[in-house]
Order: sequence, then C-alpha cells, then structure tokens
Amino acid sequence: MDYSTYIQFALALAFVLGLIALLALLLRRLGFGGPALSRGRQRRLSVVEVAAVDAKRRLVLVRRDDTEHLILLGPGDDTVVERGIPARPAFRDAVDAAEPERERAR
Repeated sequence: MDYSTYIQFALALAFVLGLIALLALLLRRLGFGGPALSRGRQRRLSVVEVAAVDAKRRLVLVRRDDTEHLILLGPGDDTVVERGIPARPAFRDAVDAAEPERERAR
C-alpha cells in the first residue's frame, strides 16, 4: 500500500468523527443531554453517597427535597434500609451554596 491510501483513511476517519461530534452537539442543544434536562430549575433528587458493602452490593444514600433514604442495591433485589432521614443542615447548606456555581459553569 502506498501513503495516499493511509492519508485517505485518516481523512475519512476524521470526517466520520466530526459527524459524530456534530450530531452529539445537535442532540445536546435539543435537550437530549444529561445536565441539559434540569436547566432552569433546582434539582430535587441527588445521590449523596455510595459505599460498597462487598463485591456485589452497594449502599446508596439518596436525597429527595430535604429527606434522605438509605438503599441497599444488589444483583437480585433492592432493599430500602431506612427512609425519611432528615437531611443534615451542613449538607443542605453546601448544596445550596454550590447551585449558583454550577449555573455559572454552564
């Protein structure tokens, strides 16, 4: 093979990657992206912390509004360990303080 074949391959690859990037940008602008879904409103649901219990199970602390729920996730079943935990004030203050910074970053 000569070098023109390699150059043609590299240009075709760059063109295809450019089309993929353009399509991803277009979809994100239309609202099919992750962070773009919550633009303009405060998020009500967040994952506070995740801890591995063993190789297959994880404890997840989920915050909804000002209430936290502790959930045990496993391969076969999911169990709510504790519900209705009041959110810690220090965590609420940190989340409220971080919201304007997240909006400025966008």
